[in-house]
Amino acid sequence: MSLHKLVLFILFVSALASCTKTTFIETPELFTDHMVLQQNTDVTIWGKSDAGAEVTITASWGEQVTCIANDAGEWTAKLPTIEYGGPYELRVSSGEISKTFTDVMLGEVWICSGQSNMEMPVIGNWAHLDNAEEEVANANYPNIRLFTVQRDIAFTPVDTIQTTGWEKCDPNTIKSFSATAYFFGREIHKKLHVPVGLIHTSWGGTVAEAWTSKNSLLTLGDFDATMERISHMEGSMESLTKQFETETEQMKREIMEADLGLDNEVAVFAAPDFDDSDWTTIDLPGMWEATSLGNYDGSTWFRKEVTLTPALAKSKLTLQYGAPDDYDEAWFNGVKVGENKTWDQLRQYEIPAELVKAGKNVITIRVYDSGGGGGFMGETKDFQLLSDNGQSLPIAKNWLAKKGFDFKDIKTIPVSLSDPSQPTVLFNAMINPLLPYTIKGAIWYQGESNAGRAFQYRKLFQTMITDWRQQWNLGDFPFYFVQLANYQPRNAQPVDDTWAELREAQTMALSLPNTGMAVAIDIGNPLDIHPGNKQEVGRRLALNALAKTYAQEVAYSGPMYKSVEVKDNTIEISFSDIDGELSTSDGKNPEGFAIAGADKKFVWANAQIKGNKVIVSSPKIKNPVAVRYAWSSNPACNLIDSSNLPASPFRTDSWKGITE
Repeated sequence: MSLHKLVLFILFVSALASCTKTTFIETPELFTDHMVLQQNTDVTIWGKSDAGAEVTITASWGEQVTCIANDAGEWTAKLPTIEYGGPYELRVSSGEISKTFTDVMLGEVWICSGQSNMEMPVIGNWAHLDNAEEEVANANYPNIRLFTVQRDIAFTPVDTIQTTGWEKCDPNTIKSFSATAYFFGREIHKKLHVPVGLIHTSWGGTVAEAWTSKNSLLTLGDFDATMERISHMEGSMESLTKQFETETEQMKREIMEADLGLDNEVAVFAAPDFDDSDWTTIDLPGMWEATSLGNYDGSTWFRKEVTLTPALAKSKLTLQYGAPDDYDEAWFNGVKVGENKTWDQLRQYEIPAELVKAGKNVITIRVYDSGGGGGFMGETKDFQLLSDNGQSLPIAKNWLAKKGFDFKDIKTIPVSLSDPSQPTVLFNAMINPLLPYTIKGAIWYQGESNAGRAFQYRKLFQTMITDWRQQWNLGDFPFYFVQLANYQPRNAQPVDDTWAELREAQTMALSLPNTGMAVAIDIGNPLDIHPGNKQEVGRRLALNALAKTYAQEVAYSGPMYKSVEVKDNTIEISFSDIDGELSTSDGKNPEGFAIAGADKKFVWANAQIKGNKVIVSSPKIKNPVAVRYAWSSNPACNLIDSSNLPASPFRTDSWKGITE
C-alpha cells in the first residue's frame, strides 16, 4: 500500500470512529449532585455508553479529559483535581448527549463500613445515641456530604447499588446516617476546614468474611466449602427459593438428629425428672464460650430447679430472663411456655397456672446460636420468676448447662437468599460497586459477630484490609478501625474471654502499614452492645487520621504494650505511644491487671505506676511469668496517659485461647 493510500485509510477509519452516534451516557449511582471528589489527585470517572463513543469529562475547576468507550460500551477516565473547594460543576458529554452534576465539592472522601456499631444512626428505634436530639439540631454542615449504600447481598460481584445519592449534612439528612461516621467526618471537617465526603456502607450483625472478596478468602482456606455452595447459586429466584427450602428442611432434620436434647422433636432434656447430674454449673447472664462448655455454634440447654412456696405456687407467674443470643425455647415442668427468634430482647413468658406447684419445679431453656457468641445478655436482675402480687424469685445463679449440638456436625447448610453473614456477599453487593471511586481512606467498626472465632480473625481481618487495598488499587490507603468496646457483665475473677481475644486480633492488624486503632475499652455500655457515646468513638478515629494521614500534632493512640521484664516476684511493663506520662482515669492505683505463674492460673495483681512503667505483683504468685490487662468483655481498667486516651488491652503470654 502506498503512503498516500495509507494516509487515506487512516483518515477513513478515524472518520468512522468520529461518526459513532451516541445514544446514551450512564454514570454509576455514586455520581450525583452534591458529591465530593478527592482533592489533589487524579480521580476515576467511569460509566457506559455506545461502543466506540468519545466521552468528554469537563470540570469547572479547569480540567478536561476525553476517553473512548470499549467494545462493551465501558469507559474510564482519570480527571485531575485541585485543592479543596467548590461548589463546582462536572459535565460528562458525548455528541449531543450530556449529564451535568452541580454543587460538586473537592475535599476528603472516606469509606465508612462495618456492622451495627457503624450502622447505628444518629436517631432510630434501636439507637440510643447520647444527646441525640441536640446533635441533630446542631448538624448544620453543608460541606459535609453524606452517601449511604442501601443493604443488599449478591452471590457474584455487581456494579450497581441502591442509594438516594449524595446529600448535604443537615438536621434532616443526618438522622438516619451513621453516627460514628458523622462524628468522624465532623472532626476532620472542623480541624482541617475542608469538605468531607462520607460513603456509608454497613450492615448490623455481619461478619468480616462477608465483606471480603472470593479470591482473598480462598487464600485462607476456611470458607472454601461455603463459597463453593455460593458459586453454584444460579437460576431463577423461584428455583433458588425452592432449593433453599428443601435444604433448610434437611438441615432441620439433621439438627433434630444431632441435638442430644431432642428425640423425634420431643425435648427430653426438659423432662422434670431428667438426670442432669453430669451437666456444667454456670451463672447467668454470659456467653457459653467463656465456660468449660467450649467454643461452638449450635444449641445449649439450660436447666434450673426452683422451689416455690404455696403462696407463689398459687399466684400467676411470669418467667423472665435476659436476651438470648440468638434465640430460645422455654419449658416449665416439661411443658413449653414460650419461644422467640428476636435477638437482643428481654424474654417474658407467662406460665399456665396448672403447670405450677408448691415445692420442686424445673425450668428448661434451649438457646440456639447460629454464629458468634452464644448465651444470654442483660443483667443478673433480669433473671427472675415474677408473681402477679409483686413477689420476685431470683433465678440467675446455679444453672446446669449442656451442649445440644454443634454446627460442625451438620452436613447440610443451605445458602440463604437473604443472610448477609455469608462469605463474599456484602463485598459483592456493597463494596465492589464502589471500587473505582477515588477515596482517601476507610474507617471500620466491626468484630462483635466474629468474637467466637477470634483466633481466625487474626488472619481474616488483615486479609480483608489487604483485599480492599488491592481492589481499590490506590496503594496502602489509610485504614482505621475501632477496637471492641466494653460490654456484658463484669467478671469477678480473671477469665479467658472471646471478646478479649478478638481485641487482640484487632490489635495485630496494626502490623499492616498505614493502619490505626481507636481503643474504646472505657466508653462502652455493659448493658447495650450499641453504646451511646459515638461522639468519642468518631473523635478517636479522627485522631488517628489527623495524626497519621494529615500530619497534625495530636495524640491519637493511648499507651500500647511494648515489653515486659520479670524481676523476682514482680513484673515491670513498658509501654509505647505514651503522650506525656502514665496515670489513671480515677486517680487511683491501676486496676485490671492479672498475673500468673507457670500453672497459667491468673489472679488479680497489685499495680503501681513508676515513671512510664507499671509494676505488678501478687502475694499469691511468687514466680510470675505472664501478665494480662483488661482481659475480659467488660473489664475494670483505668490506665491512661496525659491525653486521657486509654491503654489498649493486652497479654504477654501466648497460651492457647478459647477460640484457637
